[in-house]
Amino acid sequence: MVGRGAWWDCGLVLVLCTLFFSSGEGLPFKFASVYGDHMVLQQAPHRAVLWGQGDPGSNVTVQITPGNNEYKTVNSEAGLWNVTLDPMKAGGPYNITAIQYFKGVTPLEAIRKLFDVMFGDVWVCSGQSNMQFTVMMGFNSTEEILAANNYPHIRLFTAGLVGSDTPLSNLDRVEQPWSVASAASVGGGMWNYFSALCWFYGRDLYDTLQYPIGLVASSFEGTPIESWSSPEVLQKCKVNDTLSKTDKLSVNHPNNIPGVSGDHQDSVLWNAMIHPILNMTIKGAIWYQGESNTDHPDSYLCLFPAMIDSWRSSWYLGTGGQTDPTFPFGFMQISGNVLSSTDLGYPEIRWHQTADYGYVPNPKMEKVFMAVAMDLWRPDSPWLTVHPQDKQDMGTRLSLAARAVAYGDKSIRFQGPFPSSLELGTNTIIVKYGEEAGHIEVRSTGGFEVCCSSVKNTCDAATATWVEAPMVPAIRPNATNSVTVSTNNCHKIVTALRYAWRETPCSFKQCAVYGMGSMQVPLPAPPFIMYMRVPQG
Repeated sequence: MVGRGAWWDCGLVLVLCTLFFSSGEGLPFKFASVYGDHMVLQQAPHRAVLWGQGDPGSNVTVQITPGNNEYKTVNSEAGLWNVTLDPMKAGGPYNITAIQYFKGVTPLEAIRKLFDVMFGDVWVCSGQSNMQFTVMMGFNSTEEILAANNYPHIRLFTAGLVGSDTPLSNLDRVEQPWSVASAASVGGGMWNYFSALCWFYGRDLYDTLQYPIGLVASSFEGTPIESWSSPEVLQKCKVNDTLSKTDKLSVNHPNNIPGVSGDHQDSVLWNAMIHPILNMTIKGAIWYQGESNTDHPDSYLCLFPAMIDSWRSSWYLGTGGQTDPTFPFGFMQISGNVLSSTDLGYPEIRWHQTADYGYVPNPKMEKVFMAVAMDLWRPDSPWLTVHPQDKQDMGTRLSLAARAVAYGDKSIRFQGPFPSSLELGTNTIIVKYGEEAGHIEVRSTGGFEVCCSSVKNTCDAATATWVEAPMVPAIRPNATNSVTVSTNNCHKIVTALRYAWRETPCSFKQCAVYGMGSMQVPLPAPPFIMYMRVPQG
């Protein structure tokens, strides 16, 4: 069985021949650094890809035991080898041996082995500090870390924090090599490993799926989406590297990103922390980022969907077509920060995270899922209020959405209430929610605002202001899927209604509207803005 190698052509978009290997003979024979003992490779129906470096022109054989699977390939002129495995069912453990033959000779240093390899689903977890935030820093950390010993079929990997001015083909730093989930591998310190959201998401998936889960954490605190986007995405969205390092690294920012020259930040983490893992077949990715874009939120509307599309197409190419070109992508809507702030950067980022639909999946973001986090803010977080400690609820909400969108379980109720229609009455608006929300639970009466305008069908700052629209007793007392808000504070024309349009809309789990998801998981309604069209005349 011969592994396919043509897709390693250096002319492809992925620039696979740069920076990892220099040309010429005498290259050490090894797997790429994203591979290691105890890892998880992507299960069927996908085909996992293995790759590494060696002497140009030498033959490489890869064997998997137990079983009789053997794959042969040839090192390219740049010293790259790769094999694409047959589809493998979930399970293990397996051992993988790679052997390099040069002119029929196999020196001892030309044999490399991976032990205790499992097949299952591989998820990449990326973003900024709320993804990097570790289990040790969260709620009930001692108990949660000890409980990790019960999950030996979850395997963990953490990329090191580094940037690059140009795309890398191999990870320059590894913070945590592949490890079996345990108290030691989950409780690796503050900001080191393991990512709390990534862990709780993967753990909840495992509890449902009951087969191996591989979690690859690649995140960097205080970084904007521009750093995680390819140059092609930035060009598409007409983004220039005009913001200084200090401007862009605005939330809990590090002093610098290792490996980056000068003050520019665009694409440096795409180059160093995403590009090097594009050649490993994955199931999907999750994302928690956006706080560092709240001071320039407008470009997020283009950047976020474009980044998702770019990651998908690049992983598809990087794995020779083995990763789904529309692989499932999940994200956390950003939480809050300062309770009293009226800054609009946070709600605008939340809205733009959904491509201005207010929910996902949607026509612009297919196979995308999300969870709401704006109600998980607490003023007593020891890690700054921008970092909620309750990553358990985040993981539960996001994994619930993944079960519906990524795994196709149509019985799962995973979305909080979202309006299906608005009914303007005399000094009231009835907000009717879709059937997917089920029974509405009201926990507080605030959060709604109306645009009070002197001009019909507009909500322009020059002619309109936003005023509170408190919830009032329902006009329809037996209604279980609607709420009624008062417009008495508006003495002009009501042209729009918005909800939770604040940096920090509510206290801990006390936003106004919730629905009941599957597994008895309460799901907060996401923020929205809806315009009310009044006939001209």
